[in-house]
Amino acid sequence: MGLTGTLAIFVGSIFVVSTPTAALAAVTKQFSYTCTGSLLGSTAGTISVGLSAPDSATAGTTFDLTVKIPELTLATAPATATTLQVNATLTPTPGSIQDPGAKTGANVTTTSTTVSAKDVVYKVSVPTGTTGKVSVKPGNLVLSLPSPSTATTTCTTQSTEALDVTIGTGGGSGGDDVVAYDCDLASGGGDADYPADVDMKVVMTPPTSATANADASITWTGTIQTGSDTLKAPTGFPTTSPKMFVTVKASGAGVPTTATGEATLGTVTIGQAITLPTSVTVKVKPTTTGTVTLTAGDLAFGTSASSPVIKCLAPTTGLKTYTFTVGSSTGTPTPSPTPTNTTSSPKPTKTSTATVTVTPSTKKSKTPKAGADTGGGGEAGPDGRMFILTGTALVGAAAVGGLVMRRRNATRG
Repeated sequence: MGLTGTLAIFVGSIFVVSTPTAALAAVTKQFSYTCTGSLLGSTAGTISVGLSAPDSATAGTTFDLTVKIPELTLATAPATATTLQVNATLTPTPGSIQDPGAKTGANVTTTSTTVSAKDVVYKVSVPTGTTGKVSVKPGNLVLSLPSPSTATTTCTTQSTEALDVTIGTGGGSGGDDVVAYDCDLASGGGDADYPADVDMKVVMTPPTSATANADASITWTGTIQTGSDTLKAPTGFPTTSPKMFVTVKASGAGVPTTATGEATLGTVTIGQAITLPTSVTVKVKPTTTGTVTLTAGDLAFGTSASSPVIKCLAPTTGLKTYTFTVGSSTGTPTPSPTPTNTTSSPKPTKTSTATVTVTPSTKKSKTPKAGADTGGGGEAGPDGRMFILTGTALVGAAAVGGLVMRRRNATRG
């Protein structure tokens, strides 16, 4: 029974990594485009556009293909506020784009020629029976304003590469997760390097076992991807004991909705890339048994998590999930120490009733010489007062019994 219980506890404590199909943004690839046309100004020429998709998809389903449009500069500001229109030509093999055509990009104001970076999403349909992979090759990219201007810019890529998505049962066999962080200065101050779109491969390692009402440690690691914006230390960033604060979103088994861990950064040079710590430990405390689900949360850099210098926001959807199982506490209780007799507990009084039969003795008692005034009977043995009291009780009982018998005889007569 002991071995069976141990095996059950071990099996129940193994964590499971859950990665829903079409919910992982784990593959990102950058493509260089050459742009010509009247819509763009200084950015006309070459721009870098990212394609992002799950690291795995299932045959017979669809997955989201994200087109990451970088920050752009218009030749002239529009007369009225409008939005950028993005029409990307994408060719999946095998498969098809379910919703081709123009998508709505970032807002465009009348007072600025700057258009913020923004993602647009297309749905890719994977045919039933597909095995191996789906390769998505980018084509032309047309940028335009719906009104009032009719100016457009067409961007083309000479790349022969494609974005590959593995086809399987989904989840990418626990592959890494690339999170598209939107990083900016918390103060909102101007800096040439911010805002920045930082693509970071995030891996969270949950505990192999966890119990209710005890801290569970999660190991977080992050690696900035090639082609991503660089996370640089802005002017005013602390160079003495700067820290990175990692937030993990959690649910299930009574855990708090967010948990934060911190790690000290290495040497920081203003204007240079920030080197991320090797790993960050984040602790959560489940209060009941069940399953805890984890996803990547926001990041912060500075000396305080509540007032950081840099704040990086994680997307709220499309993130890989990790889970682990929480069991009940199974530790052997520690026996209470045996108390020392420093304070004696009162003992209960034991009452007993005894019937004593007195047999007359023929042995004569001897009076001690010199008339010792002991109140006892010398060699008579036990204290004689016991016999006197017992005898008195017997005599009294006999008298009462005699009276009862006499009354009965008188009544019969």
